[in-house]
Order: sequence, then structure tokens, then C-alpha cells
Amino acid sequence: MPVAVPPGPAAAPSPSPLPADLAAALKRDSAGLVAAVVQQYDTNEVLMLGWMDDEALHRTMTTGRVTFYSRSRQEYWRKGDTSGHVQWVKSVAMDCDGDALLVRVDQVGAACHTGTRTCFDGRDLAVTTGQAG
Repeated sequence: MPVAVPPGPAAAPSPSPLPADLAAALKRDSAGLVAAVVQQYDTNEVLMLGWMDDEALHRTMTTGRVTFYSRSRQEYWRKGDTSGHVQWVKSVAMDCDGDALLVRVDQVGAACHTGTRTCFDGRDLAVTTGQAG
């Protein structure tokens, strides 16, 4: 009996749903994923970091809602489907190296699974600060 292969990076490679030039420009990690920094579009507040493969990026670019690939659950998840804390896509940009994405959103509710506005709230590290010469 054949074994079902789950969708996502663990599945056998298939043609990318992305435009060819975008698919060629992306530099994915060994699991086929690229980091996606999520930022509130009107305040520039950094909300969270998620991971996307080609299908998650395609869904994000074509549906108006952010979709990630969960490394721990090995499945796609659309932000807000269970929590109601939806991320409405405003823009998506690729960095100069093609190894990171900036997804600007209109965040409804908390972005972090802990219930905080951002995944960085209250998590500052002690650092020595510098200043420009």
C-alpha cells in the first residue's frame, strides 16, 4: 500500500507555484524554507518571524492572508484561522540576497502565540549600546 507524503518541504520536489524569476531568486535553507519577517505596515513594528516555502509564499501573495509553513507540525498554517488574530497582507518584499522576506501586514489582535502584541514584547536582552561616530 502506498504511503501518503505530507505537503510542504518534506514532500518530493514539485514545480514551484511562484513566478519563475521569483522562484529562481529565492535562496532557501536545506529544508526548502525562507525566513519571513512580519511587520505592521503603518507603524513599522516588527511583529514576528515565520517560515515559508514556495507554496506558503504563493498563498500569501495570492490570498491576502499570511500563510506559514510550521517546522514543528510540518504543515501549512494561515495566521488567525484558530486564534482570530489575522494578518492581512499589505506588501511582500524580498531582501537583496533572496534569503529573507519582509511581509508587511495589518495585524488584528496579538501576533504572538503567547498572546502578546509582538513575539518580542518583554524579551529585551541586556546589551552594550553603541552610537554613530
